[in-house]
Amino acid sequence: MAFQCQRDCYMKEFVTSVVSCHPDELKQEVNGKREKIKGFSVKLQDTILFPEGGGQPDDHGLIGDVPVLRVTRQGPEAVHFVSSPLEVGQEVQVKVDWERRFDHMQQHSGQHLITALADTMFGYKTTSWELGRQRSTIELDTPCMKPAQLQALEEAVNEKIRAHIPVAVQLLSIDDPAVEKVRSRGLPEDHAGPIRIIDIEGIDANMCCGTHVSNLSDLQVIKFLGTEKGKKNKTNLIFLAGTRVLKYVEKSYSVERSLVSLLKTGPDDHVEAVDKLQKSVKLLQKTNLSLIRDMAVLVAQNFKSDPKRGNFFSLHKKEGDNEFMNIIANELSTEETLVFLTVGEEKGPGLFLLAGPSGPVTEMGPRVLEMLQGKGAGKNGRFQGKANSLARRGEVEAFLQQHQQLLNNV
Repeated sequence: MAFQCQRDCYMKEFVTSVVSCHPDELKQEVNGKREKIKGFSVKLQDTILFPEGGGQPDDHGLIGDVPVLRVTRQGPEAVHFVSSPLEVGQEVQVKVDWERRFDHMQQHSGQHLITALADTMFGYKTTSWELGRQRSTIELDTPCMKPAQLQALEEAVNEKIRAHIPVAVQLLSIDDPAVEKVRSRGLPEDHAGPIRIIDIEGIDANMCCGTHVSNLSDLQVIKFLGTEKGKKNKTNLIFLAGTRVLKYVEKSYSVERSLVSLLKTGPDDHVEAVDKLQKSVKLLQKTNLSLIRDMAVLVAQNFKSDPKRGNFFSLHKKEGDNEFMNIIANELSTEETLVFLTVGEEKGPGLFLLAGPSGPVTEMGPRVLEMLQGKGAGKNGRFQGKANSLARRGEVEAFLQQHQQLLNNV
């Protein structure tokens, strides 16, 4: 069966009736986690909402005023997942999210055009493709693609778009001899009904279930973002088509204006300006690291030269790292002195080091870890790690001092 969305890809609204509706669950990714959403699976007499397939994501839209969250295909039928039940037999108006649909049409037809010309010009077959949320990728059966080839292919693709070449949809029976002449990666096992052919006049005839533009001019423009190494000696060609190109240009220009303001240079000088900044930052980091190391030695020496020093030393520094703390601990005699050091935000995350006699450190380390909400481990008189919060640092210090006093009184 060919759905209404496949017979007329430009139809935005459609009246049909509900055939079935039953409770169901949808597994969906929410904030990076797979969650089950309770709802209803609905089948319609016909639909203008495309069920995912052929490398193309599904459509979004409305059935009446109920949002459609997912559309899948089960054999010859489309199944719409919705959050609210619909009455079987009722007449409903279906609306497609046109911005999403037209974007998918542009990317999918663009893929057909690129695939056909890559094969014609260089003999590079398409082995798979992905219609991504921001950019799309075509996997070509070649280990590499030269820059000159990429440029020639992009120019040829856009020349065909400017030529206003029509794109037609044909429905053929599975035993039609013409089916053998079209490009195809095979039919799904549960396919039923006629074979759908997307025919770009004089360029390509390809078996496909997806939604497409009716003329290449609707693609507006195609831009290649480059290639990257694929799997098993394949090359991934990354591209944008139509409105995505316009959005990419708009975003790039916005970033460019922000960089002009930050770097105080014109766009042509941005790379050089950033290169200079990176070199300056590396030099400053190197100098800062040297100063921090020197400071660590001075901090330790200052404590050791204090005639009133006890056997407990505590220090917090906003700037520093594990090396800074370990230098201090190495400079001090931790066989006799208990050392508690932290670096980072006073009430935020940071690093900590507890050093001293092996027995007390082993005993108190887990408690310190718990109070700092951190992760760490210890051995040979040192217990260190990451603290999720240094807000209770004062409590840790008081706990350690109390423990030292008890040891001193023994």
